[in-house]
Amino acid sequence: MKLLLLEDVEMLGWLGDVVEVKDGYARNYLVPQGLATVPTEANMRSLADEKARRAELRQLEREQKQQLASSMEDVEVVLAAKANELGHLFGSVAERDIAENLRQQGFTVQDAMIKMPGGHIKELGAHDVTAKIAPDLNVVIRVIVVSQDETIDAVEEQTSTDE
Repeated sequence: MKLLLLEDVEMLGWLGDVVEVKDGYARNYLVPQGLATVPTEANMRSLADEKARRAELRQLEREQKQQLASSMEDVEVVLAAKANELGHLFGSVAERDIAENLRQQGFTVQDAMIKMPGGHIKELGAHDVTAKIAPDLNVVIRVIVVSQDETIDAVEEQTSTDE
């Protein structure tokens, strides 16, 4: 069934697009939710201005995401965590920890943008994770996990040498 989208529908299309969908999806979801209608000339003309405006907004958003990605090219995230003598963390470093550190550095990221292929980080050392800025725009971020005890020792050594 062909429908005219009245709103942007993720993984389907943008406002003003004419899309082909299964009848059940159209009858049970898209039309009752007000997301789509029958594509007539009058309907398509009435959406033309809004479609152009939304296309400009999408272009601006895309440029902002590209700027964010280019500014994150050589970013390092350093996190301190409790670990045993062998370097195994007592907990783990999750996506939210990395995203929070990036926000503290001034980047506008959500927790869901951080993708860790092997799951949470459970070892000390350097790890590469991916920040998925857009479906086709990824940035590799270097995450360095240090022992919390080493951090405390380093700070204590620094303060003792300063005195």
